[in-house]
Amino acid sequence: MTEALVLELTDVTFRRAGKKIINGISLSVRAGEHWALLGPNGAGKSTLLGFCGAVTFPTTGSVRALGQQLGRVELQHLRRGIGHVNPRHPLQYPRTIREVVLTGITATIDTPMRWTPTPQQLARADALIDTVGLMGKADEIWPTLSQGERGRTLIARALIAEPELLLFDEPSTGLDVAAREQLLETIDTLDQTHPGVASILVTHHLEELPSTTTHALLIADGRTVAAGPALETLTSPNVTTAFAHPVEVRYDDGRWSARAARTRTAWPTHAAD
Repeated sequence: MTEALVLELTDVTFRRAGKKIINGISLSVRAGEHWALLGPNGAGKSTLLGFCGAVTFPTTGSVRALGQQLGRVELQHLRRGIGHVNPRHPLQYPRTIREVVLTGITATIDTPMRWTPTPQQLARADALIDTVGLMGKADEIWPTLSQGERGRTLIARALIAEPELLLFDEPSTGLDVAAREQLLETIDTLDQTHPGVASILVTHHLEELPSTTTHALLIADGRTVAAGPALETLTSPNVTTAFAHPVEVRYDDGRWSARAARTRTAWPTHAAD
């Protein structure tokens, strides 16, 4: 049985100051699929993610998110069904992990005045904090957290509103190798704990893709280079085209890696004296 469409971009374009940033990209994401969105700097990834999150409107083309047409739906209501994980979360005041997670219910940056969570909401926040591997840390303060702990907190924040679509905006930014691997393990567990939730993860690096990645969209210069099942899309020729540099892609034990392709250097030969 084919899963329901969660997101559909149809031939979207976007212009800024007369320059075309996105040029005719289409994308269909179904429930339970986990998409990677990759491309070089300036390829248009952030703009495209803005369409997916109902934050930015395309210049032409259409966006349907959670069954609703962008431009014909109340945006605040639509956005509650879309969870964002952004490592640059602009928290202004020191809050506990639990308080940050609870702001996912109100869709605000800080806890709203005169708002009190219910006992059920508090219990769900604590359960999600445990789910993302922060058991016993619910009362720790945001400024004291490592980047990895902040990333996992933001995943719990995104999940508490029970979204149908999760957007990960370069979630491994600023993480060392150990913290990155812990974060990717957390994302991988969502395939079991939240099996119906679709996701899109933006990154520059194949090493930052979770093993649960099912599909990929490669873009360059605002255009689609390749899209489809991850193993068919994340190939050496496609990645080489997207990044305009010879790249060798490897896939091993559920994870991808990339390195510059080896090229043979033709050394000059000299005739014997």
